[in-house]
Amino acid sequence: MALLAVDTGLRTGLALFGRDGRLAWYRSQHFANRSTLKRGAYGLFGSIGPLDRVVLEGGGPVAEVWRREADRRGIVVRVIGAEVWRGTLDAFGDRHRPKREADAIARRVIEWSGASRPTSLRHDAAEAILIGLWGVIEAGWLDGPPAEVLG
Repeated sequence: MALLAVDTGLRTGLALFGRDGRLAWYRSQHFANRSTLKRGAYGLFGSIGPLDRVVLEGGGPVAEVWRREADRRGIVVRVIGAEVWRGTLDAFGDRHRPKREADAIARRVIEWSGASRPTSLRHDAAEAILIGLWGVIEAGWLDGPPAEVLG
């Protein structure tokens, strides 16, 4: 079982976490319009395997595509605002520069998880990683951010 974190938008950040709370993979994906997003979400859910949860950051029609597909498959969905996962940055120190801090923390999550290191890390993928970290903590899969990630 797993948790999929999505930083919603036509430029989408995706991060998949295993039941052990570790990051399995992450990526950024661009969808040209809502039609390609619908096909992409359907295909992605079909390719992942069993999911326990989906955590979406964002709202509106783009997030609704992800929520509907997860609902259709009977997957628990949490829709949050950026302020929710950014609140977890308190544990990491400076939250006044969230995008810069997200990149640094996401790289530590990647390292701790043993996931493939990025050559470059888009901010939407970095944010999806932190959305997922919040999600696995909220789900009780981890007690809190791992010490190695706290820096």
